[in-house]
Amino acid sequence: MKKLSVLMLLPLAACIRFGAEPPPALLTLAATNVVPAGQTQTSAGTRSITVQVPVVPQELAVTRVPVRSSDTSIAYVKDAVWVEPPARLFARLMSDTLTTRAGRVVLSSRQSFSDPGSQLSGELRSFGIDATRSEAVVTFDATLQREGSASFEKRRFEQRVPLSAVDATTVGPALNQAANGVATAVADWVGR
Repeated sequence: MKKLSVLMLLPLAACIRFGAEPPPALLTLAATNVVPAGQTQTSAGTRSITVQVPVVPQELAVTRVPVRSSDTSIAYVKDAVWVEPPARLFARLMSDTLTTRAGRVVLSSRQSFSDPGSQLSGELRSFGIDATRSEAVVTFDATLQREGSASFEKRRFEQRVPLSAVDATTVGPALNQAANGVATAVADWVGR
């Protein structure tokens, strides 16, 4: 009897899964303005800046790509998963763009204690798909405290990229293009 019950459970064991099926590929961001390998930077002769990881709403605190079909409805793109949370990816892309486009030495939070430089922070308000307009949207509310200033400057940056379809293969490149557009505009603002 014991042997029979074990044999009956074997087909059921093949159906049990511990975790979701992984997507075919993970999404990431790639800066269009890449820091060349071997380039030495020094804060002695160049202005520095510290880039904070942006604050995000809960819909962006995950590794999935949100799709808004109305102001009150959010879904996620099937099989579209970021390699890490979008806020960290965006901060890294922003750092590369500020280095190459604005000529700044980008410091970590720990390094900024000895060389505070300028401070860039903000909120990544949108980093997903607007289904009503078939567009990838990146919206960043930037806060900049320039070196030696006690005041803050705030500015909203937004980039929209049209999509032919909303699926795992099209949203990544469109969001990458939009993120690079925002990062370029922020770098030009910081560098003035």
